[in-house]
Amino acid sequence: MAGKLIECVPNFSEGRRQDVIESIAANFRGVKGCSLLDYRADADHNRLVVSLAGEPEAVADALIGAARTAMAAIDMNAHQGAHPRIGAVDVIPFTPIRGISMEECVALSRAFGERYFAELGIPVYFYEESAKRPERKRLEVIRKGQYEVLKVESVTPERQPDVGGPALHPTAGATVVGARQFLVAFNVNLNTADEEIAKKIGTFVRASSGGFCHVKGMGVALSERGMTQVSMNIVDYQKNALYRVLELIRMEARRWGVEVVETEIYGMIPAQALLDSAAYYLQVKDFDPDQVLELKLLGMGDGAE
Repeated sequence: MAGKLIECVPNFSEGRRQDVIESIAANFRGVKGCSLLDYRADADHNRLVVSLAGEPEAVADALIGAARTAMAAIDMNAHQGAHPRIGAVDVIPFTPIRGISMEECVALSRAFGERYFAELGIPVYFYEESAKRPERKRLEVIRKGQYEVLKVESVTPERQPDVGGPALHPTAGATVVGARQFLVAFNVNLNTADEEIAKKIGTFVRASSGGFCHVKGMGVALSERGMTQVSMNIVDYQKNALYRVLELIRMEARRWGVEVVETEIYGMIPAQALLDSAAYYLQVKDFDPDQVLELKLLGMGDGAE
């Protein structure tokens, strides 16, 4: 697979213990062929999101090491957090960047899932393009009920893992692995502690409730900050721009006298996703990404990934 480049954004169920966070991230440092682009943790979500890019084999090797560290440190029976989760290593998505097709990423993810269980003993569910069952394309279907329900229901035929099982790992749970297109993790924080308001807005914005196509969203409490959050994944930023989603949330929040305090972008984001919103808010007429000096110099003026 020489010359092939992928992105991977593994999510770990730890956002509070800095020593554990750093020990997980250490597995991605200094690895030939694998670059640690970004990592950040959230205490309310109790979640660590890591952004990687590199050669498929190098990324896969580093992921096994990080998962081994996570499973030794995280007990899902004691884990609590605002973000849905089913395992110590909750999800591992592979995204093609250069020299590799989506079909090859699907094959990579499935081979990795088999290796992951063989080496770690953690069962695997396949999602998105790698799903072996149509209903499992959607991550929320696999996560229904979260770890507490899945550890009971995984023995039933409809909820058994795709690799391993039927029982989950006694402390590390299960991991969802798959191939998908690039998504933007976009959060909007509100100046209210009323979680029900954020949850209602989450239903208005997400596709499954009749909101925007290509948007997944939910409302959660940010107890440590005295706020709430509409937490979203924009799975196709070209079809639903960030500014469009943000303006709907502003409009709905005003019904309850609530305002947007700030927004968050978790992990990496394509330049085009930011430029689209910048052009909208600045009301730039006929904006062309070729006008951005750094992109032009890098030969990326067309805004493509």
